[in-house]
Amino acid sequence: MKSLFLFLFTSFCLVSCNNTTIGSVVLVNNVAELETAISKAQPGDVIALADGIWKDLQIKFIANGTEKQPITIKAETPGKVFVEGVSDLKFGGQYLIVDGLHYRNGYSPSEAVVIFRVDKETIGNHCTFTNSVIEDFNKMTRDDADRWIQFWGRHNTLSNCYIEGKTNRGPTIRVDLKGNEHINNYHQIINNHFGPRPPKGGASGETIQIGDSYSSMSPSYTLVANNLFEECNGEVEIISSKTNFNEFRNNVFYKSEGSLVTRHGNYCTIDGNYFIGDGENENIGGIRIINTGHWVTNNYFYNLKGKSFRSPLAVMNGIPKSPQNRYNQVTDVVVAYNTYINCDSPWQFGVGQNLAQKDVLPASEIRSARPLRTLVANNILYNEIGDNSPIVEHDKADGVAFKNNIINNQGVAFEIQEGLQEVGFKLSEIAEHIWIPSSSFEIEPYQGFEFEKITKDLFGNSRSSNNSIGAVVNTNGITPSILDKSKYGPRWYSDEVKDKEPKTIKVAINDDFQAKIDEAENGDIITLDPVPYQVNESILIDKQLTIKTLGDGKAEIIFSGIEDTPLFQLHPKGFLKIEGVILKGKGTQHAFASLKENMYTHFGLKVAQCEISNFKFALKAYKQSFAERITFKNTSISNCKNGLKLSEETNDRGDYNTEYLTIENCHFSNVNQNVIDYYRGGYDESTIGGNLILRNSSFTNCGAKEQNGILINTRGIINVDISNNTFKNNQVKLVALLWGAKNNSHANNTISNSGKIVVEENLKLKLMY
Repeated sequence: MKSLFLFLFTSFCLVSCNNTTIGSVVLVNNVAELETAISKAQPGDVIALADGIWKDLQIKFIANGTEKQPITIKAETPGKVFVEGVSDLKFGGQYLIVDGLHYRNGYSPSEAVVIFRVDKETIGNHCTFTNSVIEDFNKMTRDDADRWIQFWGRHNTLSNCYIEGKTNRGPTIRVDLKGNEHINNYHQIINNHFGPRPPKGGASGETIQIGDSYSSMSPSYTLVANNLFEECNGEVEIISSKTNFNEFRNNVFYKSEGSLVTRHGNYCTIDGNYFIGDGENENIGGIRIINTGHWVTNNYFYNLKGKSFRSPLAVMNGIPKSPQNRYNQVTDVVVAYNTYINCDSPWQFGVGQNLAQKDVLPASEIRSARPLRTLVANNILYNEIGDNSPIVEHDKADGVAFKNNIINNQGVAFEIQEGLQEVGFKLSEIAEHIWIPSSSFEIEPYQGFEFEKITKDLFGNSRSSNNSIGAVVNTNGITPSILDKSKYGPRWYSDEVKDKEPKTIKVAINDDFQAKIDEAENGDIITLDPVPYQVNESILIDKQLTIKTLGDGKAEIIFSGIEDTPLFQLHPKGFLKIEGVILKGKGTQHAFASLKENMYTHFGLKVAQCEISNFKFALKAYKQSFAERITFKNTSISNCKNGLKLSEETNDRGDYNTEYLTIENCHFSNVNQNVIDYYRGGYDESTIGGNLILRNSSFTNCGAKEQNGILINTRGIINVDISNNTFKNNQVKLVALLWGAKNNSHANNTISNSGKIVVEENLKLKLMY
């Protein structure tokens, strides 16, 4: 079998290399054989890793191929070589290729999973990582930072890979430029599928970061092209460009909560990209502009509802004489030949203007420098439902010129802007999410300086003979299949998961509860009889499960575990939905808690129609744990020392313990402190910033031992809605202290003998920078 493999493998290489001479082919079965093969490798050689699991594999690929005869490490069978445990890959040399590996069930021992250098002296140039997968390869704690791909050197490539599930600190991909050997690098990030990156719950969650603020004046020339970004929700910057002369072409951003951002550096080209929203999520953005000399052309924006930092086009205010790591003024930018379909207030200028916060921020943080010499020309706006404010000026846009733009606003009046003309036109749908005008326009495109260099449209049609306003000149029979996943990533891998019918597992009164949980698989349902269950050890949840009472009445779980242990211990990937159950403690334990350590990825909790009483904590999320969603509905929490404590992230770096905390139709009584304690510290705009919905709930005799005298603590949380609640006989000074400058609101609350709700317009928080 092995000899047959070698014959076929050699034949394949000879055919696929365009008659380039191939060297030897060697199949290796263990680390020792691999290291020997690398040490002996000559130009043209191929080293094949045998199919199977390679655990704790730390590859130092130090060798030198040539342009026509690279040295390759490949999977024996692409997709059947799994790299697990404490593993990484380092390139050191010239013309090296790694192809067909699958990283899973582990983490890197170093600063990256794949890094284009071995050390400062041994750097990879003209190296490629391709046709591979990295999924859920997270460090054991959220604050233990790394990158999954780290570029150094020059002319390196990441291509046709699938990358998904990073939850710890650090961008998924970073290009570093510290040193002359790393600038003018011409790296390529092409044809990849970037799958979901969940919200990190803090800063440093980009999918791609090119440079940093301290190398931001360096020329990079990195190309990011033909990639699919799907649900990349780590933070507000999906791509953070922080160097000069980068290009972003023909990428698809699909339902990704963030934007492509020219955060530092100058002279970016952003051309031919698609930004597709769902028509509802206000966190899905487009392009945010900072700095000088960018060209934004031929891009398509559809169904985007983001605002301010996440608006379809956000042109920011800068800081006068800005420090290197803050916000430079926007100057000399061109935004031309783009199309915006059903996008709310798509053009926003002076974004980030914060003069109202001058009393709580130093002058070095005040963004008052308006955009200068910015041209917006030949763009199309179409709104199925008319928009009262297609242009939003957070500060006066007197440095922006508008030329030959058109809008169909369905007759809805808006503040007229010279250079934006109302035209009644219709659209035709030519593919899913892709709509273009169904007729041509009489308005001639504006010919600005160097506009002749915009030679093609979104679909690659020439603009030379039949130019037109908007991203598309004509379709010429083109049907763009931008969400055809076979166009991105490795051909051998699919992220599609088949739906599985959930299995129902019944726990009888004398059964081993944990054994039944262990028997279940993701998505299964655990049913309980409406009788008392005695549980004396924590129930570990490390998968997606539903626990509910079967039939009428409620099951009762009486927990007699030792002090400070949880009834339900939520592990990484532990997503628990529990409904119709009574939970009782003895006053010294927790009803729900995350792990204290090694929460390397997210958990989740939904509690409905439950009764929780006599616990030290109803819920405790420990430091570096994170849940995208925690929900309590139609549930009572009573006679507990603490309620819902989500306030362990006190480093004031913008981190917090959950993205969405929802409490509806719940009753809290006799909860001594931390009734709802939800904290985010530090001025940081990289994240959604946390969300609390507290509605139609009641609070009675709570907060008696609350040290700060505030019943509902939401310090630093950006989005807070406290409405239609009743607060009665709570011995506190304040029900809540809200942040007026952010999206904090309260309405229709009944307050009796419980203090009051106070709004502080400009909340003082610790500076992060």
